Amino acid sequence: MINAYTGTQIRAAEAHLVEAGHGPALMRAAAHGLAQHTMNLLRESFGGVYGARVAALIGSGNNGGDALFAMARLAKRGVACTAILMAPKVHAEGMAAFQRAGGKVVEAGREGPAGSRGRNRRWHRATEALNGVDLVIDAVLGTGARGSVSLPTIPDDMLVVACDLPSGVDADTGNAPNGVLQADLTVTFGALKTGLTVGAGHLLSGRIEVVDIGLGPHLGEPDLFVMEGSDARRLFPRPEPSAQKYSRGVLGLIAGSDEYPGAAVLSATAAVNTGVGMLRTVATETVRPLLSQAVPEAVTAQDAEAHVQAWAVGPGIGEDADQIAATRAAISSGLPCVVDASALAGLSQEQGHSKLVLTPHAGELTDLLRRAGMRLDREAVEQNPVRWARWAAVAYSSVVLLKGPATVCVAPDGPTIVSNNGGPELATAGSGDVLTGILGAMLAVDCGNGSSTRSRVQLAAMSAHVHAEAGSRIVAERRPHAKALARSVNGR
Repeated sequence: MINAYTGTQIRAAEAHLVEAGHGPALMRAAAHGLAQHTMNLLRESFGGVYGARVAALIGSGNNGGDALFAMARLAKRGVACTAILMAPKVHAEGMAAFQRAGGKVVEAGREGPAGSRGRNRRWHRATEALNGVDLVIDAVLGTGARGSVSLPTIPDDMLVVACDLPSGVDADTGNAPNGVLQADLTVTFGALKTGLTVGAGHLLSGRIEVVDIGLGPHLGEPDLFVMEGSDARRLFPRPEPSAQKYSRGVLGLIAGSDEYPGAAVLSATAAVNTGVGMLRTVATETVRPLLSQAVPEAVTAQDAEAHVQAWAVGPGIGEDADQIAATRAAISSGLPCVVDASALAGLSQEQGHSKLVLTPHAGELTDLLRRAGMRLDREAVEQNPVRWARWAAVAYSSVVLLKGPATVCVAPDGPTIVSNNGGPELATAGSGDVLTGILGAMLAVDCGNGSSTRSRVQLAAMSAHVHAEAGSRIVAERRPHAKALARSVNGR
């Protein structure tokens, strides 16, 4: 897994080295990395570096200094470089190096009041400087900046490289105001930032390249971890060679109602395709024939007293009284249990325990936190998903899998793991029902292996990763709907 740190942690590590006199070395390393990755992108996009045209939006801090030194390196490689100064004062040594290399300087200046002639003239100069440019480096604001950002309009077809992070993105939380440039590539320094892995920051950062500038010994414990494909493959529960259907995991699924019958089919299909040994389903009379046809290997159970090793509850149960009662019994059974959708609406703090995995989206997490006595709205959750997922994990003594642009998985007393390999294909009705089936099967198979020590937060993040991989397959096969998603789990 990839370690990620808050911007606060990064700045503290940098401050330690700057105090020891290593500031210039840090900037040289950052500038070298930014220049190298920018040249790589130019080669990928245009076939070469010499003769390319690059502009940089330069702010007043060290972030702008990094870009100026990098631009000086690019100019020496035959790149036509223009520095657009977004502040009256910029890094002096970086500017001197840039001008010695033959770079062109345009003073955009500060933004004036809306509608003022001064503002229009300044933005006009910046816009003119961007005409005909192949790539722009965004180096206006660094890791210490928060709040609004105002930048010139960038043509849609122009490549954007963010220096350390897209200007305006909060390096601690991933929150971003309007006006942040969408990057094709973010070259970040020292370590991966939390704010690039979650929320709007994840969506705005594009491909991320981390440049080692020597902060490692001074960073401390990571804020969170990002799951990679190799991690998911390593953590995927596999049955023992001597396994039979009972020992390789028995999952109980409480899903569907007369109002929402399809949810049960989606969850059940995903569970059997994930590889559970046996699936027992608790469903209404209307839903049972649908399950028998779609998932003939599933066994009907009458209630939550069925012999299972894990439960998955909630998809599509709506307000069906019998399904709600069965769900409550499953949650109280003490077995590992995925709690999703309608089951979350009736969950109390008193019902929470260490074997539950709650799978809310931002709106459902907001409701859970309000029932725990916290005053907040959905926007607050979306602006700082890691913080509020952690609050919910503690409040309900459960693992929380917060669904969103990046999936945040949190244990009340353990690590935070992010799975962010998903795309917009997962933002479709029924996708969450598929994830519930995957995760339920993972918990059951894990129990069948006799593994009581495997972290449920790791299984949650791994399930989200597998879910996203299935989404990638249906996009490649041009089948963008939840039924195809459920059938594509684990490559089946």
